[in-house]
Amino acid sequence: MQEYMWEAIIQCDRLYDGKFYYGLTTTKIFCRPSCKSRTPKRENTKIFSSVSEANTAGFRPCKRCKPEKLYAPDSEIVHNVKLFIHHHFNEPITLHKIAEEIHISPYHLHRTFKKIVGTTTSDYLLQKRMKVAKELLKTTDKSITEIAFKVGYHNTSHFSTVFSNKVGINPSTFRKQYSTVTLLGDEDE
Repeated sequence: MQEYMWEAIIQCDRLYDGKFYYGLTTTKIFCRPSCKSRTPKRENTKIFSSVSEANTAGFRPCKRCKPEKLYAPDSEIVHNVKLFIHHHFNEPITLHKIAEEIHISPYHLHRTFKKIVGTTTSDYLLQKRMKVAKELLKTTDKSITEIAFKVGYHNTSHFSTVFSNKVGINPSTFRKQYSTVTLLGDEDE
């Protein structure tokens, strides 16, 4: 075992997840380097380059870090939340609704998402809505009311206020500055 691998195991370093796995010869269980289980004795640790290599050697996956899954448990939560938001950003979404959808507690969801992404689910949802709104303002001739509804706001005034606070200018001014679409009536000006 190379020294950097041992350091990654001791530090529970997420950066090495998927690059190698380690197994305990005493229990025949293998883990990701980021596993939060107790640090094993070095002499009882065996390194594997893949999940299949560990399985072939007779080791079974850890129930805590789930090395056989594509994502680590926390990363899987974040992946599922982002996926849910990307598919439902135009609907009313609450933390409780997301938590119910991915079958975990709202508290755990909030804490995990913020720890990994660095922002809350509501901020992430707002960023997604603003990104789509800016794209629609730039590339379509849809009215601001249509765009507000399309990105999940059912009140144009509220949408305009939120947009202005986040982007720094109101939707109409944004469209005038960045639109790639010629709107009807603009040819005369």
